[in-house]
Amino acid sequence: MWGDCVSSEIYFSDNYRDLCVRDGTGAGFQFEFSCSRCYDTWRSPFEPYSGERAASWLEKGVNVAWGLLGRTGSGLTSAAEGLAGAGWGRARDHAFERAIGNAQGHFNRCARCTHYVCARCWNAAQGLCLACAPDTAAEATAAQQQGLTDMAAQRAYAAGQQAGQSYDVTTPRQLVCPQCRTETHGSAFCPGCGHRLAQPEHCGSCSSVLPAGSAFCPGCGTRR
Repeated sequence: MWGDCVSSEIYFSDNYRDLCVRDGTGAGFQFEFSCSRCYDTWRSPFEPYSGERAASWLEKGVNVAWGLLGRTGSGLTSAAEGLAGAGWGRARDHAFERAIGNAQGHFNRCARCTHYVCARCWNAAQGLCLACAPDTAAEATAAQQQGLTDMAAQRAYAAGQQAGQSYDVTTPRQLVCPQCRTETHGSAFCPGCGHRLAQPEHCGSCSSVLPAGSAFCPGCGTRR
């Protein structure tokens, strides 16, 4: 499962992060593993790398000693770095193996898809992950809710169709008031300023359409 390692008995995958620190007195090993289903993570305990720490203190001591003598200790410093580096790879591999051993106590390997998942994503009764063997009760409840939602949507659509039978689709409607720009949602009058919106005004004498803001009827000249 867990990635690059020297042991051939370890499963390989990419669902881990290497959090190891190579340099300095804070050098050490730590790895983070993640569930293949929900991606929740678990981190192995941090293991200090004593070789790097010893080399760091040796390097500091060398530099101080040579500094007092007015010389540089580059040769001995390089030797200290080489001493630490020589053991780093092997120490990391062993730490990785220990981390995998600990991680296997926090994850379960699905026999069907071979993914490693956390306890929340594991169907213990079936010995499979929840992606391969979903929880029956949870799936049934979700299906019931989906059925309820689908039926409510169908009934609402049917009610809308019935209401649409009496809707006058030929009547012009202004969705935004031309005077105050308030959204009207097709109402007969503007909720912002009371302006009439549903139908254009007609002349009382000749029934011609009166343009908005006109003082006289364009059809017969009657004053509004």
